[in-house]
Amino acid sequence: MAKKEKGTARTTLEGVNDSLTSLEQKFEKNKKYIYWALGIVAAIILAVLAYVYLIMKPAKENDQIATSKADMALFDQGKNEDALKQYQAIAGNSSYATADRAAHMAAILLYQQALQETDAKKANQNYTKAADLLERCDADGKLTGPAAKSLLGDCYVNLKQYDKAISAFDEAISICKDNKEYAPEFILKKARVLHATKNYKGELEAYQLLKDEYPQTAQLFNVNVDKYLERAKALVGQSK
Repeated sequence: MAKKEKGTARTTLEGVNDSLTSLEQKFEKNKKYIYWALGIVAAIILAVLAYVYLIMKPAKENDQIATSKADMALFDQGKNEDALKQYQAIAGNSSYATADRAAHMAAILLYQQALQETDAKKANQNYTKAADLLERCDADGKLTGPAAKSLLGDCYVNLKQYDKAISAFDEAISICKDNKEYAPEFILKKARVLHATKNYKGELEAYQLLKDEYPQTAQLFNVNVDKYLERAKALVGQSK
């Protein structure tokens, strides 16, 4: 039995040695291609590192500096026009997170200008510019994301593009639906647009959602949800 085990061990060792020899032969035969492959991988790694440290990182830092300058122009110096131009430049020339923030800030300023504009055509131009900027924003963040979508909805309301407005408010609601103090604001906006467009069934559903899921709405926003809920029920009945 011991002799058999010894023979088996020898056979196994011989097999391992043969395998190693075979691997060495294959390596010698293909080492040029292996070295080429390793060289390509190394080149890719170096290219990625170069992009990160020589291009992306400095670009991000420059965007942050530019955004800070725009913030200073707006908040410290009250130069809204200068700040708007700087935010628009950052939003148009950057692909980083700072671009979303700059686009959001530019949209806010454009929306404020539109509200103050007495010329309807110029006001609509500003609403359109603001909406275009906000459409390109990523809705990141539990607070800034919904705020951006809500402002987008406000722009479309003023442009009388009500379907787009409702869609924007729906996105805002979806992002922050678990926030009991934030989501009701967007549901109220949606309900008002639905009422204005005579979609009374949709309005009824919105107020019912507020009553069932966000009972603190009346207190937070000084809105009589029950009153508007009953109105929507009556209008739905009349429209049948």
